[in-house]
Amino acid sequence: MRTAAVVLRKDLRLELRTLETVPAMVLFALVTFVIFHFGLNRATIDGQLAAGVLVVTLLFAAMLGVNRLFVAEREQGGFDAFLLAPVDRTALLVAKASALFLFLVVLEIVAVPAFGLFLLGPSLGHALPGLILLLALANLALSVIGTFVSAIAVHTRARDLIGPMLGLPLLVPALIATARGAGPLLAATHPASAPPARWLLILALYDVVFGLIAYAVFDFLLED
Repeated sequence: MRTAAVVLRKDLRLELRTLETVPAMVLFALVTFVIFHFGLNRATIDGQLAAGVLVVTLLFAAMLGVNRLFVAEREQGGFDAFLLAPVDRTALLVAKASALFLFLVVLEIVAVPAFGLFLLGPSLGHALPGLILLLALANLALSVIGTFVSAIAVHTRARDLIGPMLGLPLLVPALIATARGAGPLLAATHPASAPPARWLLILALYDVVFGLIAYAVFDFLLED
């Protein structure tokens, strides 16, 4: 955990100095909301449509962060240095997934209120606690899978293409569960106070399964 904390601190400092990833993610999400606002030709949306727009926007904004996750290590020899260091190599997975999780949290702090302002008909107040829980589980899935596929894609020439091609199919179950869980929270009439339990359980199970898979194979992935 000490090694993971050191790598995480390095990534956060690098992002604070360069501001290459998070501002791009936030700007992408805001522009997408504006496009949906005019493209749907509706003043407001609610329910399952609102949930789908929110989840899809956050997903594609997250892909920008996924594509940049290992670029510094690839370009500056960080992979070789980490492999030579006498540390547990899965610490790199934990650190990068934690960094991506924090990037997503910052993205959603800006994007979710903007979504409520630009598109959403019902108030976000009643839905916010349940939405936070749902997005936290979704962020965990995005962080683990995003880190895993980014470590694969960064070694290829077309890394900006390979990452989404590998990540999106793997994330489909988590995205469906997130959208279906958020739909009742964003309903215009009789909104739910909490996401349906089955979708929360599906997301939690997905996080556990893919977290264990990524942890098991990440060491071999670095070797290759």
